[in-house]
Amino acid sequence: MMKIKKIAAGILMLSAVFGAALNAQDRNEIITVYNEGAKAIQTDVPAAITAFEKVVALSEQVGETADDLKDKAVKVLPGLYYKLAATAYNEKKPATEIIAAAKLADAMSDKYGNSTYKANSEKILVNGYYRMASEFFSANDYENALLAFDSVLTLNPDHIASIYNKALIFRNQDNADAFEETIDLFLSKLDPEEDADKITQAKGLALEYFRAAGSKANSANQLDEALALLNRAAKYGDDKTMFYFFADVYNKQNNFTEGAAYAQKGLDLETGDAEAKAMFYYQLAVAQLGQGDTSAACASFKNALYGAFADAAKAQRTNLKCE
Repeated sequence: MMKIKKIAAGILMLSAVFGAALNAQDRNEIITVYNEGAKAIQTDVPAAITAFEKVVALSEQVGETADDLKDKAVKVLPGLYYKLAATAYNEKKPATEIIAAAKLADAMSDKYGNSTYKANSEKILVNGYYRMASEFFSANDYENALLAFDSVLTLNPDHIASIYNKALIFRNQDNADAFEETIDLFLSKLDPEEDADKITQAKGLALEYFRAAGSKANSANQLDEALALLNRAAKYGDDKTMFYFFADVYNKQNNFTEGAAYAQKGLDLETGDAEAKAMFYYQLAVAQLGQGDTSAACASFKNALYGAFADAAKAQRTNLKCE
């Protein structure tokens, strides 16, 4: 029995020595792979990633004696994946390639617990989707452009360029409700002082769109719809041409009080010559005539005897027997 115990103890000692030798050999192999990765960092990022990923895998097989090497590799890997994504973006690779690289970098940042590279990877992902959306927009592929802009906004709800471009798409599609909702969202994201120019541009875009739509409805004698559209335009500011259309619609509806008021508003904003003011004087005259003030109407028709309104104003003065 004593002899058996001595033999067993000898076997255990040999196993421990042999195990230690194996662990040392495995660690040396991991060190070799780690050094390969470190050498490739500056010249071949994909090769460096492959090496450091192998370091992590081998370290997990070896155990505690290689934990320090694993920790070093884990610290390096998120930055390398991010570098691939950043390079794809800076070299203006296709948007799909940028997005794929950024998604991988984002996932690896999660896997290895690096919040800084995760945030930076998501910025590149936003830029990749925005580039894709812009390309679809330029090609008039509005449906895919909207999907890509929505992907941007899922990641960054305050990406105002995407919101504005969505508004442009809805305008081009003549989707009035979606356009209004989106341009209002865009305006709500802007700072009144720092973004004054953007606010002016966006309001001008919306006013012009609804003013034109109101004019079209007016020409089709859809007067209630015209007023509704003009009121939507008025939400974005004052405009002399819009006031002219208001006056015309109200006069057609025999609402001469409002017709006169809007004609006067247009006159107040018009700083041009007599020909420029003729359109407003004509609507003012129509309203005054409707209110029974022939004398005032004659005077206003006289002021409308210019340009495109000259013949109509002259005919009115003749019918009214104005002096």
